[in-house]
Amino acid sequence: MDGSAAELEAAERVVMRWDSSLACGGTDEPMLFDGGGNRAEADRFLRAVDDLRRLAPPSPAVVGSPRRLSSSSAARSGAVLVAMTRLEDEFRHVLSSRALDHEIEALADLSSLSINGDRSNSASSADLSAADEDDSVSSSIGRRSTAYRSLRSIREIDLLPDDAVADLRAIASRMAAAEHGRECAQVYASVRKPSVDASLRRLGVERLSIGDVQRLEWDALEAKIRRWIRAARAAVRGVFASERRLCFHIFHDLPISAASAPATHDTPFAEAVKGAALQLFGFAEAISIDRRSPEKLFKIIDLHDALSDLLPDVSDIFAASKVAESIYVQAVEIRSRLADAVRGIFSEFENAVLHDPPKTAVPGGTVHPLTRYVMNYSSLICDYKATLSELIVSRPSASARLAAEGNELVPSLADLELPELENQLPLASHIVWIIVILEHNLEGKATLYKDPALSHLFMMNNVHYIVHKVKDSPDLWGMIADDYLKRLTGKFTMAATNYQQASWLKILNCLRDEGLHVSGGFSSGISKSALRERFKSFNAAFEDAHRVQSGWCVPDNQLREELRISIAEKLLPAYQSFLGRFRHHIENGKHPELYIKYSVEDLEIAVGDFFEGVPPSPHHRRRSHG
Repeated sequence: MDGSAAELEAAERVVMRWDSSLACGGTDEPMLFDGGGNRAEADRFLRAVDDLRRLAPPSPAVVGSPRRLSSSSAARSGAVLVAMTRLEDEFRHVLSSRALDHEIEALADLSSLSINGDRSNSASSADLSAADEDDSVSSSIGRRSTAYRSLRSIREIDLLPDDAVADLRAIASRMAAAEHGRECAQVYASVRKPSVDASLRRLGVERLSIGDVQRLEWDALEAKIRRWIRAARAAVRGVFASERRLCFHIFHDLPISAASAPATHDTPFAEAVKGAALQLFGFAEAISIDRRSPEKLFKIIDLHDALSDLLPDVSDIFAASKVAESIYVQAVEIRSRLADAVRGIFSEFENAVLHDPPKTAVPGGTVHPLTRYVMNYSSLICDYKATLSELIVSRPSASARLAAEGNELVPSLADLELPELENQLPLASHIVWIIVILEHNLEGKATLYKDPALSHLFMMNNVHYIVHKVKDSPDLWGMIADDYLKRLTGKFTMAATNYQQASWLKILNCLRDEGLHVSGGFSSGISKSALRERFKSFNAAFEDAHRVQSGWCVPDNQLREELRISIAEKLLPAYQSFLGRFRHHIENGKHPELYIKYSVEDLEIAVGDFFEGVPPSPHHRRRSHG
């Protein structure tokens, strides 16, 4: 027997001692790669496999699953198949038994997983922070391979210890060399896929169909979106990135294709994570095609921004692999649909403001809920202006501006000029347009009040609220611009003036001299009957105003006080002057208390009741007639 034959026979004997088909079964079957300190037998087995391949390479007739081949194969090929079967079992054992137990939930810590929120600066942030990468991760990558690129945002974790990865690589390289790489890859995917699925479950990623998502109430869905964003960052930058690194270190540059099923070294990774990735991104896809309504806008922007932030990482992890590229393509398409949803919701919001029906007038002429909703919404729009400025690229169209023509809620908008400033962003034009149509809608709602004074008070309250919401938000003010803000302020001033004229002109007319003088002598040329009627008219008009307008509401404290002061500055001097000139004519007659019912101080106290939104309280009035 020559030397080669002796080597081959010795290699066969080593391999056949570990024939898995002869094992008794059970959990006590000895394993070569058990992680123990004695590696001599494992190394001897690997050398024997190398010798078998070197001295008796397998023929094409025996390529395939070792468990499916006939036991009547040639002895040498049989030894190779025994070796492949054993290595397959060993590969599964190492993957299953030596995986590290890590706290996957810790990956959801956004402080370690999120990159700079400003995407325009993300590249420079990564460069500046390169020195902050986890040393253990960097060194681990350096030991195994420098070909695998890790973004700063990615935080890989060691799924198996280094020695286990080295064993898996050793096993995979022998199986691939013997054209059993596909079987090795299938074992890898069958073991790692449940682990990946379990990791996503622990991160809170639920298995929900599109129908399940669309049937959820918005409050529940909103909470799930928040959890999804955290989970997606952890899944992509932690779980999937770690899985790809592990797969890379085991299968890189190995010919794992079978003759009937071409594959690449990324195939095991794709098969292990594809189902979980599709499930993860399926949630965002369901949101992107869900029914559009204004309250969903900002959470969908959050979802869009989170996905945009993740796409460079998704590209790095998936797009480089032809077998996993579809996951990256899906993520890009979902982001595009989310962008369409944002634009659609924005348009729906404008239409909702325009066509909000009058229904019933709000009590007391206070700020309408629509006004509060629209202005708070507009302020939030400005908080999201970076993204919205990217997505809203056209100004309100002429057809949209004229869409309300014939609308019963508002005057015709056909003649409305939308202010457009030089270099004004399309988003700014839309915000101005939203406020314009809000104003016109409010004018329609103001007609619901039968009292013209209350109608003007309603407009005054609402335009004042709009102006102050703009002033309270520098971003919103910047978009509205000073010229349009001046126009809004002018509308508020006009509404306040119209209120005072409609409400107080009649009362102040009672305090004029006209109609009180009678022809004749100058010393007593006052008609006492006319004067008594004038006092009675004033009392009745003021009491009616006090009774009614105490129930009206000016919710802004400063505006309420300013309006009372304005009323008092007109009313009290006029009444004091009238009382000073004519009270003696009444006091010299019978029952003066029937005509002079109020002192100036009484009126001043009564004015303090106005606009509280509650019925007036009784006052102790000081009688001037004593």
